[in-house]
Amino acid sequence: MSDTCAFILHAYTKPEKAEEFEALFKSYVAPSRAEDGCIEYHMLRDGEDPTLFIFYEVWQSPEHLQAHSALPHMRRFHEQRMDFLTRDFEIRPIEMISPSSATD
Repeated sequence: MSDTCAFILHAYTKPEKAEEFEALFKSYVAPSRAEDGCIEYHMLRDGEDPTLFIFYEVWQSPEHLQAHSALPHMRRFHEQRMDFLTRDFEIRPIEMISPSSATD
């Protein structure tokens, strides 16, 4: 087992907040991918439920994820997340079996 920190996160948004949530987090994808320790960072939208957003993230270590989570924009969103969500995030830790396909 590696030291990577990987998870899938489900964000169930309020219908009236889904587009705002998408716009906000789309702006975070590229900067998050550029952060030290980011191996994979993907934002997905469910094809059947447009209020469900799924994040697939892999970080080199829990410390890299902590650094990401401590950034001002991430802390600010975390404090305000329930303005966007119908329920809190569902986070499922995962173990990477295959190597990353990310390229520089």
